[in-house]
Amino acid sequence: MTLDADLYSIQEVRTYLAQAKEAQAKLATYTQEQIDRIIAAMSKAGVENAERLAALAVEETGFGNVPDKRMKNLFASQDVYASIKDVKTVGIIRKDEVNKVWEVAQPVGIVAGIVPSTNPTSTVIFKSMIALKARNAIVFSPHPSAAKCTLEAARLMAQAAVQAGAPEGLIHCVSKPTLPATNELMKHKLTNVILATGGTPMVRAAYSSGKPAYGVGPGNVPVYIHHSADFAAAAKRIVQSKTFDYGTICASEQALVVEESVKHQMIAALKREGAYFLDENEKAKVAAIIMVNGSLNAKIVGRSPHVIAQMAGISIPADTRVLVAEETGVGKEYPLSVEKLAPILALYTVQGDNEAFARCRELLSHGGLGHTAGIHAQDENIIASFGQAMPASRIPVNTGTTFGGIGATTGVQPSFTLGCGSFGNNITSDNIGPKHLFNIKRVAFGVREMPESAPVQAAPAAKAEEAVMQAVSSLNVGLSREEIKNIIKSVLTEMTS
Repeated sequence: MTLDADLYSIQEVRTYLAQAKEAQAKLATYTQEQIDRIIAAMSKAGVENAERLAALAVEETGFGNVPDKRMKNLFASQDVYASIKDVKTVGIIRKDEVNKVWEVAQPVGIVAGIVPSTNPTSTVIFKSMIALKARNAIVFSPHPSAAKCTLEAARLMAQAAVQAGAPEGLIHCVSKPTLPATNELMKHKLTNVILATGGTPMVRAAYSSGKPAYGVGPGNVPVYIHHSADFAAAAKRIVQSKTFDYGTICASEQALVVEESVKHQMIAALKREGAYFLDENEKAKVAAIIMVNGSLNAKIVGRSPHVIAQMAGISIPADTRVLVAEETGVGKEYPLSVEKLAPILALYTVQGDNEAFARCRELLSHGGLGHTAGIHAQDENIIASFGQAMPASRIPVNTGTTFGGIGATTGVQPSFTLGCGSFGNNITSDNIGPKHLFNIKRVAFGVREMPESAPVQAAPAAKAEEAVMQAVSSLNVGLSREEIKNIIKSVLTEMTS
C-alpha cells in the first residue's frame, strides 16, 4: 500500500519523535564532558562541510550566493560554538553560596526545529548544536523548497554526534515536508518545545500549538543616520550588511532614515560603495515587483540586484551592489516600506531627531516590531535616546544590522533565532541559545527561621461586657443600663452552664 504524501510525512514525524524520545533519555544521563565532546565534533563537521552545504542550499533554493552562505555555516559552526562550548548545561550549573540556592539544569526533552528556506543549512547546524548542548533531541521540519539541503545538514550533524559518542536517533529531519507534518510535529504529545524560524504564519502556528515556543517575527529594520555619524564608515557597513547573501537575514537593513542636513554626504558615500539610486520611473518598476497579492514576492528574495533589475525591466550599472529608492510613506501602498529580503533599500529624509525617531517607530510598526533597529552616530546621548525609544530588541550601533543583530560584530549572544519580545508577540527578546532549552531547578536551603505567630490576647471579661453594653445601648432599645447588664449576665450564664 502506498501512503499519500501527507500521511507518509505525518507517520515519519511520529516515528522520529518516538526514536528521539528514546535517544534523549540516554543523552540526559551524559556528563558535561561527554556532551562537550559531541558538540565539538558537530562544530568540526559544520566547518568541514560549510562550502558544500552552501552550494547545495543555493542550488536548491536559488536564494543568496555560495560565499555568503558558506560564511553563515561557518558562523553557526564556529562563532556559535565558541559562545556555548564552556556553558554548563549538566547537573548543578550554579551555586549561590550567599543565599544557599543551587541551580540544576534539566533538559526540556524534544525540540521541534522549524527551518526557513532562506537560511536552511546554517539554521540546522545552529539549532542542532544548541539542542544537544542542553541534552535534548531535535526533529526538523524543513521548508519544502529547501528539503534536500536541510536533510543533508541534519544528516551530517547526526553522523558527527554519533561518531563522538551520542546515542543514535537524536537528530532527525522530515524527508518529505508537508504542512500537516509540520503541524503534527508542533502539536504532538512528545514534542516539548518549538524553535520556529520562518514566515509570520508559521510562527503564529507555533504559538498556537499549545506547546512552549520560541518564535521570531519579521525584521523591517530601520536605520537612523545621525548628523554625527562617520558617513564613509556607515555607508560601507550598511552596504556590506544589506548585500550579505543578498539580504536573506531578517536583521538586515530595510530603510535608511537620514537627516536632510547630511543627506547629500550620505548619498555620495553610499554611491561610492556601489549603491544605485533609482529614479522615479525605475522606482515604480521595482516597487511593482516587490509584492504579490499582499505578500513579499518570493521571486525577488535572495536575488542579486541585477536579477531584480532584469525582472523589473530596468538597466543598472555592472558594479551595482544594492538598489536604493527615496520614499516618503509607510504602509501597504508603499511597497518599499516593507521587509525586503533582497538588496533593496528605502531612504527617508527627516529634519531632526524627533522626526527620525517617529519614522523609525512607524517602520517597525509596519512589520518589524521587537526585532532590530540600527543607528550610526558618534553622539552617545542620541544613541542612548534612540535605544530607549525604539520598540526593538536589538539596537546595533555603528555596525551593519545583519552582523550586529546575530552577534557577529557585537557582544550579544551569537544566534540565528532572534526573539522579538512582547513587542512582536514573542516569549523572549533574547538571541536564542542553549539556556533557553533547559529548565532550571532550584535546590534552596533554609537560611532563616520563620518567626512564631504571637497568640491573640483575649479581652478581659469586664472589658468585653462593657463593650457589649455600649453596643446595645447605642441601639436605643428602651432598656436601662441595669436591665441590659442583667440580660448579658443571664446569657453568659446559660452559655457556660
